[in-house]
Amino acid sequence: MRAEPSLPRHRLPPGSLAELARGEGGPATVELILGAERSRRLLLLRLLDDATGLGPAWDLLSEAQRASPSVVDDVLMYPQTGMWLAGTLRRLRATAPRDEPPLWVDTGHVCALAAAAGLLAGLDFTIEVPVRHGRVPLPTLGCAVVPATGPWTTATVRAEGGHAVVETPGATVAVPLPPGTPGPGWHAVRRLTVGPAGRRLAVVLDDVDPYRTYPRPTEARPLSEEAAAQWRHVLERAWTVLLREQPGTAEAMRRGVFSLSPTSARERFRPRSVTSGDAFGGIELSEPDDAVQLAVTLVHEFQHTKLGGLLHLTPLLDRRADGGTERWYAPWRDDPRPLQGLLQGIYAFMGITRFWHAHREAAGAHRSMAHFEFALWRAHVATAMDQVHGHPHLTPLGAGLLDTLRDLCARWLADPVPEEPLALARLCAADHATRWRAHHLRPAAPAVDETVRAWLRGDGAPPAALAAAPDVVFDPSARWLDSLAMLVRHHLAGRDEDRRSPEEPEKTAARVTGALTGDALLAVGDATAARHAYVAQLALDPGRAGAWAGLGRALEMAGTDQAAARLLCRHPERARAVQSALSGSAGTPADPVRLAAWLGSSLP
Repeated sequence: MRAEPSLPRHRLPPGSLAELARGEGGPATVELILGAERSRRLLLLRLLDDATGLGPAWDLLSEAQRASPSVVDDVLMYPQTGMWLAGTLRRLRATAPRDEPPLWVDTGHVCALAAAAGLLAGLDFTIEVPVRHGRVPLPTLGCAVVPATGPWTTATVRAEGGHAVVETPGATVAVPLPPGTPGPGWHAVRRLTVGPAGRRLAVVLDDVDPYRTYPRPTEARPLSEEAAAQWRHVLERAWTVLLREQPGTAEAMRRGVFSLSPTSARERFRPRSVTSGDAFGGIELSEPDDAVQLAVTLVHEFQHTKLGGLLHLTPLLDRRADGGTERWYAPWRDDPRPLQGLLQGIYAFMGITRFWHAHREAAGAHRSMAHFEFALWRAHVATAMDQVHGHPHLTPLGAGLLDTLRDLCARWLADPVPEEPLALARLCAADHATRWRAHHLRPAAPAVDETVRAWLRGDGAPPAALAAAPDVVFDPSARWLDSLAMLVRHHLAGRDEDRRSPEEPEKTAARVTGALTGDALLAVGDATAARHAYVAQLALDPGRAGAWAGLGRALEMAGTDQAAARLLCRHPERARAVQSALSGSAGTPADPVRLAAWLGSSLP
């Protein structure tokens, strides 16, 4: 490729920084970030050339750039190109070990990149490219299917006089042009354009590029025509929602979202979506439940995209934060998070909160659900920001960004929400935090042992040592901490859908992975039945963190056993640790409510 005289020094002006600090960022700001991303990609490509010597691929890319610079830019700025570049350099530096594919397949992908650029530029050339399990991916175009003589081989791409083929000893596959054209043995990436003239979103629906999934590559999984049509349909409807309710965000997305990488549908209300700072403009996401869920997902991941671009230009944390051991409560995660990860989540979920804030007016029959989502996420982001407000490792920009978002959230917290969805949101927000505590906070072992002895002696109160600040210790069994919120969504959706015969709580719980029968009862406000269900669960499994947390909420909702309720809502980790120790030493667990009441007897 032709070396540029000098790469520009990229800075964001104060107006763009102010936009991003508010969680916004219009097309002009996105263009500035894209310019920086382009320079970053060029630098990474040069580093790869220095490390491996790109040879024929570099020559072909250079020729394509001379013939059609915009074509090379399109291929270079494709999200999957960024993912491949960064991942391959990490492999070369041994910071991202992986058994497969072989390293030469990753480094050889540059030849496929060059071939795609050469084809789009209309050049004549011949180049060897990797074959992955019988598939030959050409970025931004698609992949050829050839007989697999082994998991990792090579094929030849030839182009002459406007015609191109992929050749192996057992097959020749024509590469149809223009992009998106199907053909025998060829899976073209689909290009979706939705929305009215002047406000259209154009994206690639990429189901074949190996670097479309984050953080690890996966082989091609082409969609059926029916599945692709469904994606197009739901994207059209989701874009209509965004144009109507988030026009500023939608306009920025038109310049900053380039590809969607579809994966299989997941459990209802639990979509999965991923972005990577290395793959600006790319989103991996599961098949959505509906258009509103897809709209929320696009907003969520575009927030990550913008912040990732900002972080390539300037840090939000100082160097002292690198490698730190601090871990924090992130209300949207099951695990404790480092500070950088928590800031990413705050930024993304502020976008989700903004979406629901606006969507409430257009939600129609689903307005209760929209109010619930708004109230829940504003509470979650407020909790997260309160933890780290004023943190000493924040840079001036990081502190200013957090202050701005915190002020906006404070205004949202003052917005009125109808009583029922507000109460449900508060219940779910508190329940998630309590479950997280029960899993990841660990009282000191000597204090737990002393407390067990005091209980067995019949002391009137637990020892003061148990009140010492617990350690944060990752509990790998912590999963599905959002189960109560999922059950509430099922409850609200079922009511909106006019389900006439409510399910038994056991059946309702079975629809939500990780949910207990007590959770299903709590979601519909049956505190007494929920209490009995949680106690029964703890008799079978004294260490079940979710049952301890749920029992506290049930007691609080019922207004009974106030000391036990206080303890379990504030410090469920104490009851869980002491009960587990009692089961080990005495062989018989204590009655959970009595134990919690005793442990909570000294709480104010």
